[in-house]
Amino acid sequence: MEKQGDETHVTTNEARGAETYNIARWILAIGLFLAIGALTIIWVTGALITPQ
Repeated sequence: MEKQGDETHVTTNEARGAETYNIARWILAIGLFLAIGALTIIWVTGALITPQ
């Protein structure tokens, strides 16, 4: 923490109280790809099973 006149400047980690590890981005990305894959499989199998 750094004080400049009347202003107090705090780093990001000090304001959060923790460090950032970017794990949430990986979880969201993996979940997105799994959801896209599952919906694609459902769509393709439904198209193959349904009579034309």
